[in-house]
Amino acid sequence: MDNRQEKVQKFEEFVDRRLKPDLLRAIAERDKVFEQQKVFSDLRRNIENLEKSSVTSLRTLVNLGSEVYMQAEVPDTQHIFVDVGLGFHVEFTWSEALNYLSQREEKLSRQIEECTHLIASIKAQIKLVCEGIRELLEIPAEPSKQERIF
Repeated sequence: MDNRQEKVQKFEEFVDRRLKPDLLRAIAERDKVFEQQKVFSDLRRNIENLEKSSVTSLRTLVNLGSEVYMQAEVPDTQHIFVDVGLGFHVEFTWSEALNYLSQREEKLSRQIEECTHLIASIKAQIKLVCEGIRELLEIPAEPSKQERIF
């Protein structure tokens, strides 16, 4: 195997063993943050609907686990418990909960932005390595979409 083939093989291994798994992890992390953002967005919408409707009590179904539900009655909706992470729940008034949710949503938006930048960076690295492989193999570059002749 000549030196050029060894380099190509090392570049391909780097893409397959390092960059692609990193890309998949970054995408999975961003998806997880999107999921959290949706939970907070849904909670915000529910609180705002309760406020608009001036609901002071309600009947609802509560998930007990394993998709087993029980009917529950909430006599006073003015205070709610919000999961703040690590299994801790904090009692908030509606306005306190909305304030907390705004802060969390801002933080999650920043996390999504960071993940998106990381994903773009990894994709750029993959493209750069693929370009290096193309040059090593002396394969002519594909014309850009604007230069293509049909």
